[in-house]
Amino acid sequence: MKIRDLFSFQPQTFSFEFFPPKTPQDVDDLFMRARELKALGPSFISVTYGAGGSTRRSTIDLVCRLQAELDMVAMAHVTCVGHSQAELREVLEELRDRGVQNLMCLRGDPPRGQTNFVPAPDGFAYAYELVTLARSIGDFSIGVAGYPEMHPESVDKHHDLEYLRAKVACGADFVTTQLFFDNRDYFDFCERAQHNGIAVRIIPGIMPITNYRQIVRFTTMCGATLPTALQQRLEPVADDPQAVLEIGVDWAWRQCEELLANGAPGVHFYTLNRSLATQRIFARLQESSVARLLPAHAAPSPSGNSRGAKH
Repeated sequence: MKIRDLFSFQPQTFSFEFFPPKTPQDVDDLFMRARELKALGPSFISVTYGAGGSTRRSTIDLVCRLQAELDMVAMAHVTCVGHSQAELREVLEELRDRGVQNLMCLRGDPPRGQTNFVPAPDGFAYAYELVTLARSIGDFSIGVAGYPEMHPESVDKHHDLEYLRAKVACGADFVTTQLFFDNRDYFDFCERAQHNGIAVRIIPGIMPITNYRQIVRFTTMCGATLPTALQQRLEPVADDPQAVLEIGVDWAWRQCEELLANGAPGVHFYTLNRSLATQRIFARLQESSVARLLPAHAAPSPSGNSRGAKH
């Protein structure tokens, strides 16, 4: 099933993101966590793509396995990093031929050790070029990235939205945001996008904090901001994993509750291949006053069989 088709009967979607594991044991562990998360009835799941296509084979195989073995709607990430146009065409054709219907098209971050993005020879410099290529190869449902606090390479927020508008104009069906921790950034971003003629669904991306030093690295890399109030809660317990988890779950739950209550079209969880934090957040949402916004959806599965999923 194409993700864009879900939107016609799911006013709010709930999705989870994984990255390809490095070892067979890690793959088995991931499938165990995916089964746990499947019980929550996600609308779809996504699998990331390593820098320079370093996990290209793992991404494609994992997406196909999740679809075939767990009967889940799955989305494959594809990036421009390190690929010529011919190589990208080959990747997209393989995804199409193996039955993958959903793509997240990204320019991608510079490879480790590089500070600036440099297109591969005969490669693409921008995600909208990849969207255009994907549209020419198959009838994919295509997602792209949005940056509530602005992409770190953009000169200003207006400039940043111009690139987002180009991605949508070239055929993107929806936007998933970079992680953020202050909901005002998301709502301001959506308002600015609407004023700039961007009318597609903008799904907020939420990363539950489970490791303080890890999240500091992530936010530094992607240009996101840790609110002072959150830092003040985390810093004193930085070396206490359980305390960090409790604070991270509580903060993410409060974010999600406010987002959903104020019209956000769902939530995309960056799981970091873990399930506990997401499970706990989802359970609290179902128990809270926002539970009325998490109806049971009857959606056709990727194989065509009907199934009920409680969101």
